[in-house]
Amino acid sequence: MALTEGDGQAGAESSARPQSLMLSFLGIYLLGRDIAVYSGSIIDVFARLDVSEEAVRSTLARMVKRNLLTRHRRGRKMYFGLMPHAAEVLEDGRRRIWETGAVNRDWDGTWTLVGFSLPDSRRSIRHDLRSRLVWAGFGLLQSGLWIAPGTKDVGAVLAPLELGDLDLRDHVTVLRARALEPTESAGLVRKAFDTERIARRYRAFLDRWDTRHPLPEVTDDLARQLLLHTDWLRLIRRDPHLPAVHLPPEWPAIRAEQVFRTLAGVYAPGARTLADRVFDELAR
Repeated sequence: MALTEGDGQAGAESSARPQSLMLSFLGIYLLGRDIAVYSGSIIDVFARLDVSEEAVRSTLARMVKRNLLTRHRRGRKMYFGLMPHAAEVLEDGRRRIWETGAVNRDWDGTWTLVGFSLPDSRRSIRHDLRSRLVWAGFGLLQSGLWIAPGTKDVGAVLAPLELGDLDLRDHVTVLRARALEPTESAGLVRKAFDTERIARRYRAFLDRWDTRHPLPEVTDDLARQLLLHTDWLRLIRRDPHLPAVHLPPEWPAIRAEQVFRTLAGVYAPGARTLADRVFDELAR
């Protein structure tokens, strides 16, 4: 469920993909609650974001097909609730937002190293593995060698790959290591990660949200809340969470996280009031 978007500044509310907005909606209003929500209520919420009814229904149908949502019928109404895998994905997002955060101040000095060599006949798997490593916060240090700060669950990265008769244990090496002279961790950060590209993403977030009245064209706090959470989660999921000690002192993620937390607190009460008015819920 990678939420990959462009690197440029987030634009109008329609720039966020319906699935990304849906995940924010589900994470805020369904995660941890044994309920299902009427499709008409969801359509009402997403209309505030200029997302069409057709796009909402299509997104819900795809998520049901992928075993992320389950349907519940009551009379002529259809309600949607979370499946266990969706709850796991959303809980991971919640931890990233509220516990892990955007700034890695607790790095223990270790790196997870992944080396692999796959035959040309497995190019598609090689491509998928690279994509999953990037998504998990790894950077390419040199040919065939990827690194990420701290300890990573590489088994979870490999598990979803469609391997057929291939045993990845024969082709992948995973190590935990520390930098030793003459290698410096700051040099590893510079070589393996495009820190300027990461910084641009945070500056784009600040350009959109760090203003006196963010998104004045958006109708209400419920819509702003969903856009804010979608922008932020998309941003931190693409951040490799590099050690703060090896980043510039004015690293824009610091200010961006302050802005996110402040606005999340500002929007939450009004958004909750609107949600209570709009939602038709079904206890599961």
